[in-house]
Amino acid sequence: MKSLSITRFSPLSYAGSEAVNMLCTNLSFSGENIKKIMFTSCHASEGKSYLSMNVMRTMAKLGKSVVLVDADLRRSMITQKYGVQFNNGEQEVGLSHYLAGMVDETAVVYETDILGAYLVPVGRKVSNSLPLLNSARFQKLLDDLAAEFDYVIIDAPPIGLVIDAAQIAKYCDGTVLVVGYNSVRRQELADARDQIDQTGCPILGTVLNMTEYDNYLSKKYSYKSYYTHYGYQTDEEDEKGKEKSEKKK
Repeated sequence: MKSLSITRFSPLSYAGSEAVNMLCTNLSFSGENIKKIMFTSCHASEGKSYLSMNVMRTMAKLGKSVVLVDADLRRSMITQKYGVQFNNGEQEVGLSHYLAGMVDETAVVYETDILGAYLVPVGRKVSNSLPLLNSARFQKLLDDLAAEFDYVIIDAPPIGLVIDAAQIAKYCDGTVLVVGYNSVRRQELADARDQIDQTGCPILGTVLNMTEYDNYLSKKYSYKSYYTHYGYQTDEEDEKGKEKSEKKK
């Protein structure tokens, strides 16, 4: 099998790691028949690829075999953003090459340097991607991968911008809709939901992304009590503890 290295994969913060762990746990409880999971958003730059990559990495660390299919044939940024380097000086051969009938499945599935994680890169970007995605070859690829791996993560284009995501959803078991905080109007979100519903692919959930985690918790769930449960104290709590200690003396 071909292999590649991901050279620019930043570690998650504590809060980010906990959030992705929770997302992966929730996905694992979606049912044993939910294996092909599409990630999409209303707009570009809402973090769907970021979440797709981190779900792939986290699930692999949890002992699952997982493959990420980069299906954003028009505007993928994964290879460049994450510093994907193809080993042995190989040229990138990916999904677009397979869908065009130029290579078979074995030529586009790469083992990454993350144990248990695999990647189908986009290959050559194309402007007219719908005919390629609307093909029996694409459905066969996803079905074959689902038979081989525990999970197939599909990074799709934004559903609010192009029709590609709706076409991809027809072949998936579930969809995760990524929503950038304060960047999507309610009607846009409703339209995205309706478009996915029409494909027959269930929406597994929505991820609120690009928010200040501490500030969000303080508004919703009491930031102080949440972190104290994990043995962490804020500066304010630490000062109160010192005052109590001094009074006892």
